[in-house]
Amino acid sequence: MVRKRNRPTVDEGRPAAPVTIRGVSKSYRSGASRLQALVEIDLVLEPRTFTAIMGPSGSGKTTLLHCLLGLDKPDSGAIFVGGTDITGLDETSLAKLRRSRLGVVFQSYNLIPALTAADNISLPLRLAGEKIDPATVQRLADAVGVGGFLDHRPAQLSGGQQQRVAFARALIADPDLVVADEPTGALDSATAEAVLGLLRSIVRDLGQQVLMVTHDPVAASAADRVLFMADGRWQGELRGASATQIAAAVAELGRHR
Repeated sequence: MVRKRNRPTVDEGRPAAPVTIRGVSKSYRSGASRLQALVEIDLVLEPRTFTAIMGPSGSGKTTLLHCLLGLDKPDSGAIFVGGTDITGLDETSLAKLRRSRLGVVFQSYNLIPALTAADNISLPLRLAGEKIDPATVQRLADAVGVGGFLDHRPAQLSGGQQQRVAFARALIADPDLVVADEPTGALDSATAEAVLGLLRSIVRDLGQQVLMVTHDPVAASAADRVLFMADGRWQGELRGASATQIAAAVAELGRHR
């Protein structure tokens, strides 16, 4: 179980605030025409919530994720993280925001091969010039199940262990939002269940928002709500749904495309 760390107060300059997306649209040029990837997307991610986004390939999920992380800029609209509209930030400010307020676990994990697990976990703090507390690194590693492998390099770890290191790295800066891109896509069922339990504990014990993009109805059923996207637009949502209900909703979405 992940235990809660002390979080900054309003007076410390970082009030707890929802992540909010307002009217975000994004298009790309495709030959002589433009492809509309996102159309007037609105989304609010409140503290202590676990949200999953599902949709077919080309639905806009990845574009939305990239805009939220500041890896791409929308054509219009605003994206607020901790009260800051990130759409107006330069690359340096975006990099700082990602290190301090957004914990991201990509499908490929993006661990540094030459670094140990401990150094990979503490990398965001090192890049930010902040003090590294070995006890915090150990606690997070223990919480995600790799506490005995801190001296191992990624090549010495299994895929599931590498992902757990990536989760610990995402949590080290105590971010406002944890984003998981297909976190169970390459895992066996037992490891996937453990990872989903970890995501739930991040919500329950750290009081954070978790946003997960997934194609897996079983994974999505661990979330508080599931949002469905197609053709760059929201197509509805389910709350507290089972994997069977979510799978049925995805199938229905496919039939109406």
